[in-house]
Amino acid sequence: MALSTVSRVRRQLPTSPWLFAAPGLLITGVFILYPFGATLANAFTDRRTLLPGHFVGFANFRELWHDDMFWTGLRNSTLYIVGVVPALVVLPLLLALLVQKNIPGITFFRSAFYTPVVASIVVVGLIWVWLLDERGLVNSLLESIGVGRIGFLSDQWLLLLSAMAVTVWKGLGYYMIIYLAALANVPRELHEAASVDGAGAVRRFFTVTVPAVRSTMVLVGALSSVAAFKVFSEVYLMAGPSGGPAGEDTTLVMLVQRTGTGLTGRVGYASALSVVVFVVTVALMLLVLRADRKEDA
Repeated sequence: MALSTVSRVRRQLPTSPWLFAAPGLLITGVFILYPFGATLANAFTDRRTLLPGHFVGFANFRELWHDDMFWTGLRNSTLYIVGVVPALVVLPLLLALLVQKNIPGITFFRSAFYTPVVASIVVVGLIWVWLLDERGLVNSLLESIGVGRIGFLSDQWLLLLSAMAVTVWKGLGYYMIIYLAALANVPRELHEAASVDGAGAVRRFFTVTVPAVRSTMVLVGALSSVAAFKVFSEVYLMAGPSGGPAGEDTTLVMLVQRTGTGLTGRVGYASALSVVVFVVTVALMLLVLRADRKEDA
């Protein structure tokens, strides 16, 4: 009886599944698919903020090749991956191992480590700017012990390293939670067997823990690589809209924002930059997945 009722309802409302999916499909179409298509189309035009523009073929991409600022942004975004991803793959795993045990008070430390994740990036950035400023707390402490003031926010490379430190500090808690979920699925018998065989804590880490969470490490590496390449807020807040001294700390996403906004924004050129960012992030994901598959094989 129940089956016949369900069949009758399905015949009467053949589109009912689409009605349930319609809100999600509408949001995806309006906020993801349409902007993606519009950006791809604009990349081949000379459109500006207040002008519709005309088709120019690959002129924007040829201009990118000769744009020194584009290569500066690509260099900084690549360096950001090199500096941030290894730290965000290893440090959260070590942190998860520290807070994994159920001992009195461990919940407080888990919450404390996760707090930067839920904090606003604007608030976090302003706090670090206050700490690392020429007259900030860190430089005041360094001067009090005779080291002297360091230009964390005025030197090209120190500014980029400072922004990387903020990214790592803010992301530790997020990836720690991912590792905690993975570590919960590691059988205790493996650690006990390794202990019986005489393996110490360090050896168990490399022979039991790392192989057991390797797929999670690949996931963290992929997520952090994409996030690092698309970094914007940390560098923007610490370096300013100009991108640091002479714009030498500008990232690709900052260049997109600077080029495509304002009344005279070059929307077509910024769209071409966005397409390059998209292609590189997809390539990063494919490289990580390919390396993972090769290791499995």
